[in-house]
Amino acid sequence: MIPKIEGLVNTMYICDNPETAKRMADLPEHERPREKLEKNGAQALSDRELMAILLGKGRKGRDVLAMAADILEAVDRNGGFPDHDALRAIKGVGPAKASVIMAALEFSRRRIRPEGTKISSPADVLPLLRHYADRKQEHLICLTLNGGNEVIATRVITIGLLNRTQIHPREVFADAVTDRAAAIVLAHNHPSGNVSPSSDDHAVTRRIRDSGEVLGIPLLDHLVFTLKGYYSFKEHGDI
Repeated sequence: MIPKIEGLVNTMYICDNPETAKRMADLPEHERPREKLEKNGAQALSDRELMAILLGKGRKGRDVLAMAADILEAVDRNGGFPDHDALRAIKGVGPAKASVIMAALEFSRRRIRPEGTKISSPADVLPLLRHYADRKQEHLICLTLNGGNEVIATRVITIGLLNRTQIHPREVFADAVTDRAAAIVLAHNHPSGNVSPSSDDHAVTRRIRDSGEVLGIPLLDHLVFTLKGYYSFKEHGDI
């Protein structure tokens, strides 16, 4: 059981408009991050809810969950480890909160790493990516693999709508070359909840596949995933 901090819940606002701001205590108990964690475990919470617990509270008129979403975007845009200045640039994040966030990210990096996970099927990839499934923007993620199909690293390549003009092979393969990767796997979330790939998804996949063949770093699969399922280009014979 996580100890309650007196008065903390009443200061966790859930909207950005100070005139209509509600307290976290006004949410149904089963929707409050701390209570959800106590009842269902940390694995049941979204990244945003976990970050909200780390933050503890928002500021007057500033939603703690909105702050958490802004921080997650900064995390994704900075390779998983934003610096102090990037965090301080977020409305409501002061030096103390920035330090807590950086410490939590570094602790998790040291203790829980995907490196060494062997990838044999999409089922092996999804546990490493499912926390991106609830993001409101598409995140293109690249897993670099060694010769034994073990994960070297997992990185967010781009955030936003995927199309053939935005995704350049050099962005995908720059780190793969540095990692001396033997292969890569691409994946991206569909905020719409529909796992069917778009025409641009197919075009991007073909472009990266062809570039990988030239570089000798083959694209093994491209996954489109949501909270409810996934589409594998490999399983459907599209690679």
